[in-house]
Amino acid sequence: MATIRRFPSLLAGLLALLLVLSPLSGTGVAAPAAAAATIPITAQPFFADLQATAALWADAPLGQVVGDSPRATLLNFYAVMARVGAEQALAIRERQQHAGLVWGPSAKAHIRTAEQLFALAVQALDASDFPESVRRQMVNEAAMQLKEVLDYVFTHSRKPLQLPDSAALKALNAARSQPSQSWTLPDTTITLVYASQLQFENPGFVFSARTVNQMSRLHAEVAGLPAVSQPFATPGMHDSYSRSPGFLVPPRWYLLLPAELRRGLEISLAGQTLFQITAALLCVGIYLLLVRWLLRRLVHSYRERRDRWHQDNLAWTRVLLVLPLLPLTHLARTVLDDQINITGQPLVVITGIFFVLYFVAASFFVFILFEALGRSISEGLVRLRGGGSDLQLRRASNLVMPVGRALGGLLALAFIYRLLLALGLPPGTLLAFSAVPGLAIGLGASKLLGNLFAGLSIQTDRPVRVGEFCRIGDTLGFVSRIGLRSLEVQTLDSRVTIPNAIADELTVINHSRRASGAAGPPMQTLEVRLAIDNRFSPEQVDDLLQLVRRRLAERSDLHDPLASLDRSQPDELSLIGLATVSLHTWPDYLRVREDLLLRLQQLHEQVRLSTISLGVSYGTTTGQLQELPDLIRRVVEDDPDFALQSCRLMTIADFSYVIVFRLHGRQDSLRAFKDGLHGLNRRLLQALAEAGIDIPFPTQLHLQRQV
Repeated sequence: MATIRRFPSLLAGLLALLLVLSPLSGTGVAAPAAAAATIPITAQPFFADLQATAALWADAPLGQVVGDSPRATLLNFYAVMARVGAEQALAIRERQQHAGLVWGPSAKAHIRTAEQLFALAVQALDASDFPESVRRQMVNEAAMQLKEVLDYVFTHSRKPLQLPDSAALKALNAARSQPSQSWTLPDTTITLVYASQLQFENPGFVFSARTVNQMSRLHAEVAGLPAVSQPFATPGMHDSYSRSPGFLVPPRWYLLLPAELRRGLEISLAGQTLFQITAALLCVGIYLLLVRWLLRRLVHSYRERRDRWHQDNLAWTRVLLVLPLLPLTHLARTVLDDQINITGQPLVVITGIFFVLYFVAASFFVFILFEALGRSISEGLVRLRGGGSDLQLRRASNLVMPVGRALGGLLALAFIYRLLLALGLPPGTLLAFSAVPGLAIGLGASKLLGNLFAGLSIQTDRPVRVGEFCRIGDTLGFVSRIGLRSLEVQTLDSRVTIPNAIADELTVINHSRRASGAAGPPMQTLEVRLAIDNRFSPEQVDDLLQLVRRRLAERSDLHDPLASLDRSQPDELSLIGLATVSLHTWPDYLRVREDLLLRLQQLHEQVRLSTISLGVSYGTTTGQLQELPDLIRRVVEDDPDFALQSCRLMTIADFSYVIVFRLHGRQDSLRAFKDGLHGLNRRLLQALAEAGIDIPFPTQLHLQRQV
């Protein structure tokens, strides 16, 4: 009964003993069965070589950690990491020797040496299993964890550890059934493998990717054990790295904080300290505010409407708004990693998110950069060729912009591809995904490819250009756009989109005449007709023809104007006006045509009003009749806008002598001509009254009746 009563206490003691002496089962690091069976590191057969290696690194701190044997690499790594810990301790010890919040020169030298040695030590770890986005951060942490695991293994080994050099490894391979370029530290899963120059920067033996990948789990199993005490041990190296800001050594201002405050800041929540969580939230908040401001300005830029010649300025504004996203994202990630020093799984998540944001921003930046370059190149080409019209800029943009956007899109896809690789997606999987677009093209995108090649053919052969007036098949109108997939024709009542492959097969009738220069505007022939009054005398027809020719020549929007006569019907004489115009839209074309027709009608009316018949009474003396032409000339020449062409006694009518005179008006409009004629008529009546010349009733002064 006493034995039964003592059984619970015996069972509890046995369990406690098993917990203390149990091996790290399944972890790859075996604990000794009894404390007396362990061999101190100073008694290990490699200790003398370790001391010699450490002495070499003290004299030449810029050597190579990766060696030609597992022994060389292991001893180099262990000695270098021990030296890193020593340099850290020396720098921290000097925190009270200088004033200020930053490290003094001596401490900076120790920190710089520690960082250089640590970078060399990390080269001995194969981090290829880590995604590239977090590879640097994870391998740095794994190096510190590996050092502390090796501290435990070298201190708690139950048998002498024979670290093979090149000769010993060759002998070991000779005894193996299958030779291998790898070696595993006894009673652990820490393995070193040979990496060639094609696989690794420095050829030699390195800690395997599997070892590095499982290091956080191995370190977690030895982290709670008592601190190791031996000459090369670095207890607390990883704990100091993961629980304080900074990289290898915390900032001096942080170490100068009161110890109680630091202990409060280092309270752990979900694997991170209170300081790290607070600082990370502050950093992310500032980053999000800045990004929000930039994105709002960017979205607002797409709402702005500017003329075509200022679109490049708007595009470069967008480039300048997206560009800061790249350094901001990189800076935020660097602060979170190197300054705040987030570690573990939160580091993987945060770094991955910022890595994605960086590459997404880079992809968008490349796309809008090429768009801005395309707009600037388009404008530069137009100005280089001596042009300056919106149409010429549209033509250049139709050729340059699709190419620029295509290049920008391809580079953006390359960045996305690079992002997926950095996140750890296998290249084979990416290649498999890349084959999907090719399959889609082969199955259903043949028409798209046909349109693309036809678009390139149209842009190269240039049967039509933007702004030209043409007929494509049954479609007549102005070409408003030529893209890589289709072209658009603006007809009188609609806009017609024609696929390039179809347009390339149809008959194209181009009604436009191109200028001698390749950048010249398109020229369309414009013809108008006006019926001439049958009562016009040959002199009036000639006056009308000359007047029309002068007015057409004065218009800057008409090129190569021509005026002529045509008798299409036996009893109808027509005036024909021909010119070429530089127009590329229906509204402009119709506006010029209507304006020209109206102007010809006004000139016709002006010529009709320019011939005046004046009847004077039979009581007019011979002397007065002789002086009458001079009187009319003086009256006409008093107005500088009129000139007298002829003045003749043409008819002896029933009630009067009929004087017919023709005027030439220099006014710019019919309204101005009529106003001038009104004043001329009044002065003529006054002059006739003063000369005692009567106008009998009824009069034939046509102009007077019109006014």
